[in-house]
Amino acid sequence: MDRIAAFSAVRLDSYSNSHEPRRKVAPPGTQGHPGFLDRLRFHGRLLALAVGIVAGSVASPALAAREPSAKLVRCGEQSCLRVSGHRDNPASIVRINGYAVPAEGDSKWTVHLPVDVVREWSAPNARTIDVSIGNPEMAQETIASVDLPIGLLADGTVLASLVINVH
Repeated sequence: MDRIAAFSAVRLDSYSNSHEPRRKVAPPGTQGHPGFLDRLRFHGRLLALAVGIVAGSVASPALAAREPSAKLVRCGEQSCLRVSGHRDNPASIVRINGYAVPAEGDSKWTVHLPVDVVREWSAPNARTIDVSIGNPEMAQETIASVDLPIGLLADGTVLASLVINVH
């Protein structure tokens, strides 16, 4: 038996008018699976598309990670606002609503502020705070508006009753 015949596959072609089997030479290692290369090309393209989608979705959070963020946390008996972000120079000054605050960490920094202090430094019913990073070496300052947790600085409205209708 010659080498080509060892790797050939016999397949009946259901669309042909001939009742004779059609001989097709399959590539080595495919074990005579019909359409193997077509499936391989399709799956290769599908894999490339999936990798592209994943790469695009991973890149977006990485870019957004440089923006400061705020979260409500417990610090002892009171509630605090934890503001965290990134700065290129560890000597940069962090300001919240114009007030310089001591930041923990070097490039990745964190500030804990009691909610009462945030309320004092902010406008009534504010939904954001301004976080600025000042680089003293380059005389440059970047300012970001950071969303506060929903209702953090809202006035306490007392409800006499609450009616919920379910349809």
